[in-house]
Amino acid sequence: MSHGARVIRTGVSSGGPAAPPAAAASSSAGSDAELMDGAYFRSCAGMLKVAQMISLLVGFISVNNSPWTHYSAYSFFQIVTMCDLVMILFFYIIHIFRVYRKLTCVSWPLAEFLHYLIGTILLLIASIVAASKSYNLTGLVAGATFGFLATILCVLSIWSSYKVSCVTQSTSKYH
Repeated sequence: MSHGARVIRTGVSSGGPAAPPAAAASSSAGSDAELMDGAYFRSCAGMLKVAQMISLLVGFISVNNSPWTHYSAYSFFQIVTMCDLVMILFFYIIHIFRVYRKLTCVSWPLAEFLHYLIGTILLLIASIVAASKSYNLTGLVAGATFGFLATILCVLSIWSSYKVSCVTQSTSKYH
């Protein structure tokens, strides 16, 4: 005998008349059967990921096409920017194609939070090192600037994911 909460689906909502069963079934089946989540493209989190990827790519290209003053500093910067770019693209695809619904064995919010936490710290270090070794060469300064911009955008992602996950969990626990 189960004592947990149960959800019972009905055709009647509290705000209006009952929907026909065929229309309700087709609309819910259609949203689950869609391959891509079109709303994620326009969401704040989706646009933030796109802005992060663009700033990381511009930073990488700026450093790559400039004469380097210090090899190890800029190779570290390039490795960090490309790894962050690939991981952000990975999580973007996870959300777009709704893979998180099928692979429930992974805690996707926790994995994304940890990625952003570690990636942002590494990106901040790489941007500081790149800025300190730029010697006023415009391409290297631009790369470091876009690295700092990507760092700020990643901090926004950390803040929004922490706010959403902690607020959602703490309020749902007591209600």
